[in-house]
Amino acid sequence: MGDKNRLPFPVFLLAALPTVLPPGAAGFTPSLDSDFTFTLPAGHKECFYQPMPLKASLEIEYQVLDGAGLDIDFHLASPEGKTLVFEQRKTDGVHTIETEVGDYMFCFDNTFSTISEKVIFFELILDNMGEQAPEEDWKKYITGTDMLEMKLEDILESINGIKSRLSKSGHIQTLLRAFEARDRNIQESNFDRVNFWSIVNLVVMVAVSAIQVYMLKSLFEDKRKSRT
Repeated sequence: MGDKNRLPFPVFLLAALPTVLPPGAAGFTPSLDSDFTFTLPAGHKECFYQPMPLKASLEIEYQVLDGAGLDIDFHLASPEGKTLVFEQRKTDGVHTIETEVGDYMFCFDNTFSTISEKVIFFELILDNMGEQAPEEDWKKYITGTDMLEMKLEDILESINGIKSRLSKSGHIQTLLRAFEARDRNIQESNFDRVNFWSIVNLVVMVAVSAIQVYMLKSLFEDKRKSRT
């Protein structure tokens, strides 16, 4: 209970290292996207830490994919320990904050549940994780007319637009997979419940039928003792 974990290695490593841009990509905005799914046992609490630079953007989205009630308590705290978000018994949530330098803590709390574990999915979207080189730096590597510079600016704008759309597409696909997993778990749970109660009803019907046959048979039996 009360376990504190660093993010998985790929997420923590990418978040901790500064983003270094090659000269040819100086106009791009650094952005990282990572997701993680884990099982939280009943009566337990798991905390994760994400190091962030100054004036970056941290977006956290979480969903409860499986478990009784599909609910969890969520807590997000600043590096100074100040509570930024606190939610109780939520199925999902999305939160975006502008960060300061330090480690942000977010926790998933299942201590209110005594028997049901929860499968939780969360995704981190980290924007502006590194310093952007001035957009004019790339111009010193080329020579040409104003028309050439204009075309390069158009190309760079198009590439940035494509990059943004691809990032959104990946984000939407990740969310759709999470929704699909949660819906599948709900359907499988409903299927098991339907089968269980169908068997119960069948057993009750058989028992009632047997009792009715016995009672009807007992009504027509001659209980008088014959004398010899």
